[in-house]
Amino acid sequence: MQPLRVIAVLVLAFTPLLSACRESGIASDAAAAQPEAPAVALPNKGGSFKFGVLGDFGTGSRDQYELAAQMNALHDRFKYSMVALVGDNLYGSERPQDFKKKFEEPYKKLLDAGVKFYASLGNHDAREQRYYKPFNMGGNFYYTFSPRAEVRFFALESTYLVPEQVAWLEKELKASGSHWKIVFFHHPIYSSGERHGSDVKLREVLEPLFIEHNVSVVLQGHDHFYERVKPQKDIPYFVIGSGGKLRAGNIDRGSGITAKGFDSDLAFMAAEIDGDQMHFNVITRGGKIIDSGVITRRKGSTP
Repeated sequence: MQPLRVIAVLVLAFTPLLSACRESGIASDAAAAQPEAPAVALPNKGGSFKFGVLGDFGTGSRDQYELAAQMNALHDRFKYSMVALVGDNLYGSERPQDFKKKFEEPYKKLLDAGVKFYASLGNHDAREQRYYKPFNMGGNFYYTFSPRAEVRFFALESTYLVPEQVAWLEKELKASGSHWKIVFFHHPIYSSGERHGSDVKLREVLEPLFIEHNVSVVLQGHDHFYERVKPQKDIPYFVIGSGGKLRAGNIDRGSGITAKGFDSDLAFMAAEIDGDQMHFNVITRGGKIIDSGVITRRKGSTP
């Protein structure tokens, strides 16, 4: 029987769900010399809730299309039903032909398969995107939806966090009895980005609500890399901002909050919720898994 390491190399190009986890190009020499840690495979169970996360993607570039091809390939064997978009959905002009080139064409296979994309707006996005039907925003700047009884998403508009939105969020979080409360928006309240970094003012408003009302996961964009932030007050935060643009070498390794960071290629997240656990893989444009793990939902007063 072949050693596990050899098997991992063989399946790397064809089965990202089982490939080895490596931070190409960003690890120190000492870390690079250490053996690879095996990736945590997504269970891919029948009946589980599967979804993707993508951010800062709408460039129309070859790189974007190559990452989209990895999303298509994953869906062939891991039937995720939706993708949460964490903002900056289109860069530059937003004519009908731009929506086609920057969204409809790269993700056509997923759209044709019935995968639903749910958008939040970034600072580069026209407010009118909320009326674009494939973004499923229903004409709203912020909204909530429940793809499963036990899972509820909350999409926020972080560029203009008006008091009405904060009041709405508090009311909706409090009213939700879903086991999993997942919030997604554009501007990160925790990030090690040297270009943008943590939005402390947003944090002061949002974090207390997340803590009080048992938010289990927070998904963010804006900084053009991938980062899994160390849990902050028991809540895991992710920055998934390299769906079409990359700011290479932009993670501040001295921030002290990075659990895993990758800023040398584009990436998206695939996740699967099964009971009280959420498995995740982060996959690059080249099909490599550069981070993976398991999150247990926060419970507290939530049933």
